[in-house]
Amino acid sequence: MRIGLYPGTFDPITNGHLDIIKRAVKLVDRLVIGVAQNDDKGPLFTTAERVEMVRAEVAVFGEQVEVRPFSSLLMHFAEELDATVIVRGLRAVADFEYEFQMTAMNQRLNADIETVFLMADPRHQAIASRLVKEIARLDGNIASFVSPAVSAAVLARVKG
Repeated sequence: MRIGLYPGTFDPITNGHLDIIKRAVKLVDRLVIGVAQNDDKGPLFTTAERVEMVRAEVAVFGEQVEVRPFSSLLMHFAEELDATVIVRGLRAVADFEYEFQMTAMNQRLNADIETVFLMADPRHQAIASRLVKEIARLDGNIASFVSPAVSAAVLARVKG
């Protein structure tokens, strides 16, 4: 069984993330969405809230997709899952530079786990969770960047 891991903070999950997930499920038998705790980034939502939000958004994929929180080193989490592939999305050149370094380090930690990059659909290339939160805080419309449920959650949090 080919197990893929798509890690991220998902604060919040965007249409860009969902596009990568939709395409990644075609490449693996099982896809685990790893929701990183990452409190250093000062997330808008708690880890538990992000896990539940992602679960709701990926429920359409059924049992092929699992959502799990993690706070360990990415490669340790991948090994725990018996993942053979780490899926990463790329939006722009700036993403590539960071991902290039991470992939090189991960390769040194475990050469048996491959990293696969999926280019963001052009319609989603500008979407970043950080920008979605900023637009929402400044009373902008985020409806085209996230699902209606995520939009409602973000707006409730930033306005609450």
